[in-house]
Amino acid sequence: QVQLVESGGGLGQPGRSLRLSCAASEGIFSAMGWYRQAPGKQREFVASMTTVGDTDYTDSVKGRFTISRDNFKNTVSLQMNNLKSDDTAVYYCDARTYRGKDYWGQGTQVTVSS
Repeated sequence: QVQLVESGGGLGQPGRSLRLSCAASEGIFSAMGWYRQAPGKQREFVASMTTVGDTDYTDSVKGRFTISRDNFKNTVSLQMNNLKSDDTAVYYCDARTYRGKDYWGQGTQVTVSS
């Protein structure tokens, strides 16, 4: 059974940075990425990266967040710069197989507050 283990997150101040990391226990994934869910809102896409390095970001994080991935280690990271209060959410790691099956991490809280 594939397990995704997230680390990082916590409390960050507006304008500062945080970094999230996620490691998959096994598997081969066409894409790995991040979603987030703020209180009272639906889970939304944040960023993803394919095996060949193609990236996608939601508009609200473009220019501030950077996704990276290590295919050999089966890890994905999200560098979050210039944090805003709207970034406050539970962040979930996602790994998608070539058959379209999604695996999810348990979620890690990111709170942006001064």
